[in-house]
Amino acid sequence: MSNLSDIGFDIQSEEDLYSLTEKAYQKSIPLKTLKGTYFIFSDASGAELWIQMSKKNKLIGVNPHFKGKSKRTVSLTATIDRPESILDGAFHSWAAPTENDNPESGVYPFVFDVPNHKKYLGIEIPQTVDIQLSAFAQEFDYYESEDAFANEQEGEPKWSSQSFVPSGLFNQNEGNNSNPPEALGLFAGIIKEAEKRKNEFTGQEFYWMLVDTLGGEVDVLADLRFFTTTSPKKGGIVHGQFWLSGSLLNEPKMKEKPKSSFFKKLFGKK
Repeated sequence: MSNLSDIGFDIQSEEDLYSLTEKAYQKSIPLKTLKGTYFIFSDASGAELWIQMSKKNKLIGVNPHFKGKSKRTVSLTATIDRPESILDGAFHSWAAPTENDNPESGVYPFVFDVPNHKKYLGIEIPQTVDIQLSAFAQEFDYYESEDAFANEQEGEPKWSSQSFVPSGLFNQNEGNNSNPPEALGLFAGIIKEAEKRKNEFTGQEFYWMLVDTLGGEVDVLADLRFFTTTSPKKGGIVHGQFWLSGSLLNEPKMKEKPKSSFFKKLFGKK
């Protein structure tokens, strides 16, 4: 199981990934940036692939995303580059900010990857924005009710049915290395909606859930193999570790570019 199989792209090898990427590329829409071009493939199920091409038209990466229903307010406090690809990137943020003049006033900090991160070169930081957040299951448990979730837990303290731990922040400054934070969250939440969806491109099915957790809504995606004896239903509880991929719902404020004087240009002065 993987982030890809959580939305119906169940590949078994590197060759499978290249084949999938090539087929999706033929049906994609380009988004050019100063660092390279994203080619976006969108499936009717909500599943997406973001194919990355360098400025020399070389394939340098591909990331999954899911276009869902969730909406939450966050305060962006930093932009993060990734070493894996020049087109990869993330935002450090605070969930549910409470004070307009304090960007770090939310309920917890966390990091989410952004499939079109380099579209936002020169973004103004900090600022408050609305995002859609998708959570791809990596470790996952499902409980049919809040009581069942509470009864399965041993010892104290127990997890709340709406809780969030930004586990991706824990890997920073290990030993002598300064590692960029990961887009990971360990959380529990209550299912508001649940549906089995079919990736029309591959024919493979997966589960989509709209989940209410601490800090706001999130679209949870899970491989069918996480559910062996039951299926998710409204009012059930999800709990696990998830990779977080988010998209900005509105155009953010960007830094103003410095304006050059006409006379400075005319006379060649710097």
